[in-house]
Amino acid sequence: MTQIVTIDPVTRIEGHAKIALYLDEGGRVVDARFQVKEFRGFEEFCQGRSFWEMPGITSRICGICPVSHLLASAKAGDAILGVQIPPAATKLRKLINWAQIVQSHALSFFHLSAPDLLLGMEGEPAKRNFIGLLQKHPEIGRNGIRLRQIGQAIIRLLGGKSVHPSWTLPGGVGDPLSPEELSEIKSMLPDGFHIIQLALDLLNDMLSKYEAEIENYGNFPSLFMGLVTPDGGLEHYDGLLRVMDSEGRLVEDKVSPEDYRVIIEEAVEPWSYLKFPYYKPHGPDGLYRVGPLARLNICDFAGTPRADRELRQFRRLSPGGTPVTSSFHYHYARLIEILFGLEKIAETLEDPEITDPHVRSKAFVNQSQGIGVIEAPRGTLFHEYHVDQHGILQKVNLLVATGHNNLAMNKTILQIAQRYLNGSRITEGVLNRIEHGIRVFDPCLSCSTHAVGQMPLHLQVLNFRGGVEVELTRD
Repeated sequence: MTQIVTIDPVTRIEGHAKIALYLDEGGRVVDARFQVKEFRGFEEFCQGRSFWEMPGITSRICGICPVSHLLASAKAGDAILGVQIPPAATKLRKLINWAQIVQSHALSFFHLSAPDLLLGMEGEPAKRNFIGLLQKHPEIGRNGIRLRQIGQAIIRLLGGKSVHPSWTLPGGVGDPLSPEELSEIKSMLPDGFHIIQLALDLLNDMLSKYEAEIENYGNFPSLFMGLVTPDGGLEHYDGLLRVMDSEGRLVEDKVSPEDYRVIIEEAVEPWSYLKFPYYKPHGPDGLYRVGPLARLNICDFAGTPRADRELRQFRRLSPGGTPVTSSFHYHYARLIEILFGLEKIAETLEDPEITDPHVRSKAFVNQSQGIGVIEAPRGTLFHEYHVDQHGILQKVNLLVATGHNNLAMNKTILQIAQRYLNGSRITEGVLNRIEHGIRVFDPCLSCSTHAVGQMPLHLQVLNFRGGVEVELTRD
């Protein structure tokens, strides 16, 4: 018998998701599927466009992380032009990317996840949201708003607007940084450092309360992938691909991003529009994770004083110095990356070259293929373009962070459901725990499938005969 229950508030993820849990004859969960059902198809409708248009087009894939697509697209365009962009342009691109890290991670931690962490995983749904957080912990809520505002303001000062800027383009950036803009960015940083330290202290004080969640929220061996600097440091804009296993062994190192297809293969399933990338040498079971947790696991060091101290503290979470495997610690990793981003912004602003007016290299089509790779807030982002001699796109492939984490998200949902689901009875608390298992990855489903329409959550529990036992929807 099918039961339909409408639950508010709307789930706190960016995108449209459906979860199906499968039970055996004894009522035990044996499988879980995180299904994404909406589709818009940027890879198809961009064919026939000029590659010059792509930064502006692809930045509109998402309103949360437009800078990531802007930069990956521009880097693919750089490769097609075959140019080395001016040093000042590289530094400015890095600045806007760190600002993107700050604002996106602040949104994830304070707005989407803090209501669960501070109000309780099984708290009253009507109050377990950001408004409820503001009412019970107003200073924490205001700090979250201010920290995100700092990141957005830096993006606006550099790119002209905070959402969907078109400032980065093949060959460099559109405008240099003025001394006045530099001074304004500097003036915001003390607030940012103060807030992120409070947030780190808050989370560290809370961790002992969530030992069960740490153990069951996506805690399993896997590979981890991301970019690192040539000497193994934490990197977000450029670098080389590194893959590490859960024992800390390097599986791949110093792989040129242009060679990503040597180590990554993409699979599809008929029940989801979200692709299933995997580590190619291990076959379809080659599950790996990307994003802040992966980046902190694979790097040898952060490269800034305060972030390096926090990184050492982070690594104490795992005995024996092996990588941290619980996905619950994505929260902690995000806060460390915010601190790192603020430190790198402050450091880069002291470079006298940052206001150099030469910010663009000009050329025509010199290569038929361009691959641009960036570390977006949620993980490694690939833009691959193939063009004709006039720069008209013949083929486009976008491989986004949420796609990389797809296998891991499915496994996380299964782990949580097996731990907390009792038969086919779904309580609000169980539903929210399953949602939070997705939320730790901070998925951007509009990026990964380019979704349209409303963003509800749909959950089904199916018995061993395939019949629907329980069906829950959030309108």
